Amino acid sequence: QLQLVESGGGLVQPGGSLRLSCAASGFMSDYYAIGWFRQAPGKEREGISCISRGGGSTDYADSVKGRFTISRAHAGKTVYLQMNRLTPEDTAVYYCAAKHQILSQRYQCKREVNEYDYWGQGTQVTVSS
Repeated sequence: QLQLVESGGGLVQPGGSLRLSCAASGFMSDYYAIGWFRQAPGKEREGISCISRGGGSTDYADSVKGRFTISRAHAGKTVYLQMNRLTPEDTAVYYCAAKHQILSQRYQCKREVNEYDYWGQGTQVTVSS
């Protein structure tokens, strides 16, 4: 049992910034890797970032590398996605997702939809003038 709630979306001008939050709750809610995904109208869901259980492994899609930063706080129960220098191409519904993960120094998170078992409801990000 795991519950995920995204927040922080909204309307922002091109070049602006937003910080999305993913709050996890439930039994052993700190035992999961977290991925951020986005889906624009008519597009497939895209994995844009992920972070391992302990925060030691992160990955980013080329489209957001250097602009977005994923991090964990509150003993791993909250995951943030800091989004900078936003463009209209970033407009989408953003979802966080969780995958059960054993604690391992060798673990590398993956940005694949099928890897994840739990999903939040999504939060809309609109980048427009």
